[in-house]
Parts: sequence; structure tokens; C-alpha cells
Amino acid sequence: MGFSTDNLKGLVLALLSSGFIGASFIIKKKGLRRAAAASGIRAGVGGYSYLLEPLWWAGMITMIVGEVANFVAYAFAPAVLVTPLGALSIIVSAVLAHFVLKEKLHSLGILGCVMCIAGSVVIVIHAPQEREISSVQEIWKLATQTAFLLYVASVIVLVFVLIFHFAPRYGHTNVLIYTGICSLMGSLSVMSVKALGTSLKLTFEGMNQLIYPQTWFFMLVVLTCVITQMDYLNKALDTFNTAIVSPIYYVMFTTLTILASVIMFKDWDGQSMGSIISEICGFIVVLSGTILLHVTKDHDRNSSRSMYAPLSPSLTTRLCGGNGELLKHIDEEMGSSEDICLRRQELY
Repeated sequence: MGFSTDNLKGLVLALLSSGFIGASFIIKKKGLRRAAAASGIRAGVGGYSYLLEPLWWAGMITMIVGEVANFVAYAFAPAVLVTPLGALSIIVSAVLAHFVLKEKLHSLGILGCVMCIAGSVVIVIHAPQEREISSVQEIWKLATQTAFLLYVASVIVLVFVLIFHFAPRYGHTNVLIYTGICSLMGSLSVMSVKALGTSLKLTFEGMNQLIYPQTWFFMLVVLTCVITQMDYLNKALDTFNTAIVSPIYYVMFTTLTILASVIMFKDWDGQSMGSIISEICGFIVVLSGTILLHVTKDHDRNSSRSMYAPLSPSLTTRLCGGNGELLKHIDEEMGSSEDICLRRQELY
């Protein structure tokens, strides 16, 4: 299937987003090190000198640019293409950390990077075309079709059951509770972000969509879902090992997002069975590479930090413009053993 202009724009924006976001964590960490060296007080023990460090702010601005690019990518390309490509930012962080921060990237980590790239190429080659949408009312019709309403109802029921029944009882012992809430809400936030992004895109093209209440409704859904995601993601990170939370969250979030997109936007309609199977296989390869990278990092931390008492995972999350991949880079923000005090530095 030919690659449309919109798909190409979405692909380029998704790749730029991964590059900026991956690089931002390295820049911020360099800024944190520089600030700690200048003041003698690290952020992990109560120092805030990094707020006066230009390099740290450069990292923050780089991250914001990446998130904006990710948000806009959803207005041009289907979520089936954009969401899995978010894993590439892990590669950027891992490679830059190896060369800039001198954090060794082992052979298994390199294999994980290669797998992420290979899987992403397969997904790009077989990605469906973005359907033409002329107004937010058309998106509203897609959002109110029976199949998607059943999906939304199922998500809401599951989230309420998890929050009010399972979370109080098993939230601190079962990692699937908090990550399940984040992933379910994340799938709805991505659909709303795509709807909102498309509305803004049409508005900038001269067809004002801000006059329709549906646009503002989608904006409300985005805010509600993202706030809920951040709350329960922080709980998951504060309770469980990041190396466990990250791959589980990536699997659940990306799978549910693709499912929601296929139901709402009918991404796979008109595609051959071969293309669909290829996309699924590409996603599985990316997923395997992501898990391998996290497992490698966790092994390195356990072997090099066994002399230290365990610390609570960083509460930093990645607030995406819809792709919802909120914690891919937490491991990248955790430095080598010499920087163990920096693990709590990102509570900004």
C-alpha cells in the first residue's frame, strides 16, 4: 500500500518526537550533574540549584518540543503507526547515555535496539492509510458508533472496578492493578487526543472547529484521562520496580490503544490479512526489544548497586500528547552508581 502524504508527515513527526524526548533526558541529566557540581547539593537530597541551570531548562524545552510533535503526529497518522514508534525514544536515550554519560550499552541492549528498529520498520511499511476527516462532527459519529461506545463502557466499568474494588485490596501487591488503570484510561486519552489534534489541524486549515461543542468535549476527556493516568502511574512507580512497571505498561497501553483505534477509526478496514499480521508481528518485535532493554538495565543496576539500600523509584513520568507512553525513559533518568542520589531528582 502506498504511503500517503499525511502518513509521511505523521511518521516524520513521530520520529522527531522520539528523538527530542530521548535526547531531553540526557540533556536534563547533564544539567543536573553540572548543577550538583557547582552547588555541592544534589537534587536527590533537597537541592534545587538545577532550576538555575540553563542546560536543565534546555532539556525541559527539548522534551516539550518532542511532546508537541507527538501530539501533532496523531492528527496526521493513525495511532497504529504513531503509538508503537514511541519506543524509539528509548533507543535514543540508551545510545546517547552510552556516548555522552558513559553508561555502558551491553550487547543485549544493542540487540534490543536493533529489534525496536526492525519492528518499527515493519510497522511503517505496513501501516494503514489515515482516513480523510473533514470535521469534528465526523469524528463524533465515529466516537458514538455502537462498537466504540461498547468499548468505552467496558473501559469505564473496568476502571471503576479496579479503582474501588481491587486497588484498595491488591494495589500494593499486584502490579497489574495500577498499570491496568493507566493503560485503559490511556487508550481513551489517545483517541481523544487524535480527535482534538485533527480538530485543531482543520481549524488551522481555515475550517474552524472550535465552534462545535464536540471539540471542547474531547479536550475535557483528554484532561480527565491524563490526570487519572498520571495519578495511578505515580502510584505504580512508587510501589513497584520501574523495570517491571515499564514493559508491562508499554504492552498494555500500546495494545489497548491499537485496539481502540481499530474500533473507532477502523484502521484495518481495507487492509489485507498479510498487512495486518505484519503490523502485529512488528509490534511484537518492538515490544520484545523494549523488554530486553529494560531487563538489561535492571540487571546492570542490581549488579552495580548491590551495596546500596534500595530506593523508591523516581516519580517522573512522561506526559505524552496522547500516545500515553508515560514512563519509557524513567530508567534512562536513573544514572550509574555514582549518581544514585539523583533518582528522586525529577519531582518538578
